[in-house]
Amino acid sequence: MNRRVVITGAAAITPIGHGKADIVRSLREGVSGVRPLRDDGLLSSRIQSGVYGTVDYPIAYEFKRSDRKTMGPVAYYACQVAKEALAESGLLPEFITSGRMGVAFGSIHGSPSVHRQIYSSFFDTTDTHLSNAGAVDYLKSMVHTTAVNITRMFGITGRVIASTTACTTSSQSIGFGYEAVKFGLQDAMLCGGADEYDTTTVAVFDNLLACSTAYNDRPDQTPRPFDKNRDGLVVGEGAGAVVLEEYNAAKKRGAPILGEVVGFSCCNNGGDLILPNKNGIVQTLRLGLESAGLAPDQIDFVSAHATATKMGDVIEAMAMAETYGSGPLVTGLKSYMGHTMAACGVIETILTLYMMEQGFVAPTRNLETVDERCAGIRHVRELTETPIRTAVIQNFAFGGVNTCLILKQETP
Repeated sequence: MNRRVVITGAAAITPIGHGKADIVRSLREGVSGVRPLRDDGLLSSRIQSGVYGTVDYPIAYEFKRSDRKTMGPVAYYACQVAKEALAESGLLPEFITSGRMGVAFGSIHGSPSVHRQIYSSFFDTTDTHLSNAGAVDYLKSMVHTTAVNITRMFGITGRVIASTTACTTSSQSIGFGYEAVKFGLQDAMLCGGADEYDTTTVAVFDNLLACSTAYNDRPDQTPRPFDKNRDGLVVGEGAGAVVLEEYNAAKKRGAPILGEVVGFSCCNNGGDLILPNKNGIVQTLRLGLESAGLAPDQIDFVSAHATATKMGDVIEAMAMAETYGSGPLVTGLKSYMGHTMAACGVIETILTLYMMEQGFVAPTRNLETVDERCAGIRHVRELTETPIRTAVIQNFAFGGVNTCLILKQETP
């Protein structure tokens, strides 16, 4: 069995907006979602990076009390975008709960704000009965909290995949969901990822000397993918969800079709766990094209991983030049909102769907002087009105995990 897979619902909470209208406006107007790091009274004064891609607007959660009790902040994000994506898809409750729909969703480490609470209780010798650790705190902080809280809230009884591969978490989730529908294991999958604001995440990357520090007083000037003066990534927060569905079923019920997933690949570098590997990335991109049955010159647009790290951008640019040449337009969407960790793949997929629908390509923000080592590709440096028929979303994670998703506009 080999079936077509389409996207019938999508929703995102990002540092540049919540919902299509806000996000598209931000992309067209070049809005930055990067802000000064919040003072947490603990870590913020001890790390060098002072910026964060922040969701700084209120979100109206309308969840039942029985659902909220097992949810930390990251699960709130996940369940909200899941709710919105399912609503857009128009799938009926009886199908959602039938067992023919599954979930593929993840975060990089559950809810870190709840982790803090648990461990402070564990190591507080005055708290003799661990009274500061709630009975359901583990359920809020466990690594698969997003996936299982979604299944609980919506009564989803199909398969559950909880990818936790750092920066490729949600692109893996979409890819694994695509394969489940394509090969008939499920008729629909709800896929995505989420991560919440916490300075511990910044501290981890700051300790690895991977974070931007030179623009602490000018947050909107960083990150700077492919730019000569880039100085590292900006940690961000957010969430995204897409509904994947078998094509004929979606057409039969008149569902909105936002795009079609036509290819997916996932490979590991088999070596260094931190530094990217050009050969590993090239292999992944070529396998993605093979999966989609497309030639390199058939790709119109590439959403680059583009974290703005010194070597990461160079190696990715070299891999893209070797794979695609200088044909497709290339944008680093993290330049708008920072690196939203587990959510980056799905958010970048959704932003690409919006640009496909409206016929434009947003430029890479802060790309003033292209690093000559990144110059072999077709950088987008100003808002470009152009159709996107085929698009690649590529992501690469610590641990050497590489993913490539390929989308097309729906064709009969």
